[in-house]
Amino acid sequence: MPRPRTHDEALRVRLLDRAGELLSAEGASALSLRRLAADAGTSTTAVYSLFGGKPALVRELYVEAFRRLGSHLRAVRPTGDPATDLVALGIAYRESARTSPHLYGVMFGGAIPGFEPDDDATEQARAALAPLMEVITTGTTRGVFHDDATTMTMGCWGIVHGLVSLELRGNLPPGLDVPAMYEQALRAHTRGWTVAPP
Repeated sequence: MPRPRTHDEALRVRLLDRAGELLSAEGASALSLRRLAADAGTSTTAVYSLFGGKPALVRELYVEAFRRLGSHLRAVRPTGDPATDLVALGIAYRESARTSPHLYGVMFGGAIPGFEPDDDATEQARAALAPLMEVITTGTTRGVFHDDATTMTMGCWGIVHGLVSLELRGNLPPGLDVPAMYEQALRAHTRGWTVAPP
């Protein structure tokens, strides 16, 4: 009977989540492989077996963060109305950040000083945002939106990223209906690019 695998996908995800939590809560100096292994209830041998070392672990953490974001965005079902879909993607972006807040800084917050993603990791990060570009491209092709796709993509990303950053850092006013605020802000922002009917 074969021995059960102990260095499996569940352990890989657990290690990546714990690495993100350490970075988020205590900073880059807290991320040692010995500490990570102990916190995850495994050995440094397991960490090396799965990732090959700290640089590869950090790269995988970056890729995993964008993979999760991409999964949330791809789960949005197109409605046929690009403006509505754009709002839904913004809501999905927020949900991704709220689901894995410890990974948000890995993607955008400079949580790993000196880390530079290689070309493949950068391409995977861009691929995570592909659903946003696809909806915007569809809207411009159909004449729903009047600006170019790149400008709109960066504008939409910027507003949602800004709101999420404020929310995760606790900088939104108390008592605010945050989900409603996101939807209203996104709809108002999207209307600025929507072609008015004749």
